[in-house]
Amino acid sequence: MKRKPSTEATSAWIRLMRVQSRVLDCVEQDLKKAGFPPLAWYDALLELSRAPSGELRPVELERQMLIPQYSTSRLIDRLVDEGLACRRECKIDKRGQFVEITEAGRELQKRMWGAYSAAIEKYVGSKLSDADAVKLSGLLDRLGCSCGEMKLPPVVNVNETSPSR
Repeated sequence: MKRKPSTEATSAWIRLMRVQSRVLDCVEQDLKKAGFPPLAWYDALLELSRAPSGELRPVELERQMLIPQYSTSRLIDRLVDEGLACRRECKIDKRGQFVEITEAGRELQKRMWGAYSAAIEKYVGSKLSDADAVKLSGLLDRLGCSCGEMKLPPVVNVNETSPSR
């Protein structure tokens, strides 16, 4: 029989889930109050803007964002409907398609960063010293590695315009 988690590990898990949910809810509310769409839009636009040619296959976008496929498909539909991204047929594989960020998508992602970065500072940065943030990042990296996930890309300075999540 496998070892059960300790009370401390279980407590850490519960806190991690609650904090993640609460902080994301607060960030979503701040974006909404600032007149912006949901955080998933920012995430998708950021990943598309980071891609070398500004485009990804839907499955690649899904992998980068770590959200279920049904959500990715609907999200792409919304971005396309709003003119923030466009679909493009793959020239090599006619069945495949790419999602490409538009100039309007790049502009929205940059504008959203102002509200998003303020929310990060409000809910995380103002509560942790830089040393605490580094320590927390290291602990979270250890948890991510235990799940067999890819290492997250480095976080860009809060004052820059192309940050990571």
